[in-house]
Amino acid sequence: MLARVPQAVNAHVLVGNSTSDDAGVYLLDDGRALVQTVDFFTPIIDDPFQFGRIAAANSLSDVYAMNGVPITALNIMAFPEFELPLDMMAEILRGGADIAAEAGVAIIGGHSVDDREPKYGLSVTGLVDPKNIWRNVGARPGDALVVTKPVGVGVLATAVKKGLADESVTENIISVTTSLNALARNAAQGLDIHACTDVTGFGLLGHLREMVVGSGVAATLFASRVPLMPRMLEFIDQGIVPGSTKRNRDFVADAVQFDEAVSANLRFALADSMTSGGLLFALPKTQASELLKRLEAHGVPSPAVIGEIHQGTMAISVILR
Repeated sequence: MLARVPQAVNAHVLVGNSTSDDAGVYLLDDGRALVQTVDFFTPIIDDPFQFGRIAAANSLSDVYAMNGVPITALNIMAFPEFELPLDMMAEILRGGADIAAEAGVAIIGGHSVDDREPKYGLSVTGLVDPKNIWRNVGARPGDALVVTKPVGVGVLATAVKKGLADESVTENIISVTTSLNALARNAAQGLDIHACTDVTGFGLLGHLREMVVGSGVAATLFASRVPLMPRMLEFIDQGIVPGSTKRNRDFVADAVQFDEAVSANLRFALADSMTSGGLLFALPKTQASELLKRLEAHGVPSPAVIGEIHQGTMAISVILR
């Protein structure tokens, strides 16, 4: 579809929509560039305040994935004004403001429309050093892959909606999705980050596929090392697999080879459609342990080295190790 849409032709556009990068980047001067992104979605939990917090954290994540610092944002809201109480809309916006304040971001306006289903997110503007932009392309043979959050939000949120999960599962979802990736971005400063993206709707495998295809390399993913949210595999075993996760698995089928030791449930887990997931870094293996130490020191709870980059034909091999 995008092939039929004219691309921006402007010497100041450093990163546009010609690749699958997380945000656009526009050069201001030698030392500054704007990072711009937008994201919004329907509620993944019932609590309107927490939904606002989750959506805002998710929207900010793309700026951090580019090594930027978000500075301002605009609210984007769709709400059924005649079907749900407006107090609920206020709670969603309050949740977004709460996360924005934590991130040091000024929400300076926004726009709303009447819609049958609530939707919320932010349009975010940030700043980045044009000489130190992280992109989701640039991974090199010999790099290690490090992820900073567990996967599983899609499966767990579906279990909650079906009434199959207790309050602790909802609390776990909120904890993971409202944790700002600013922590991971700050921890990686000064290291040789060759590529970075955040793990969101396309799942871990989908975003890794974008990285290897864009970089012209191959990857090996160590399935047993990928951090999973508690009870995720249990719910998958009960048949709780969102349609988006199934579509993710089908989307990467042409680029992924699974070792037979990797179970069907774990294959679904690696394709889980995340919301506000962690950052996925590609950096030299010699710096991976240092990054893990820094991430833990910055309060990132479950970072892990989950694979490596090598020469190859833009494919992903998934082994159990």
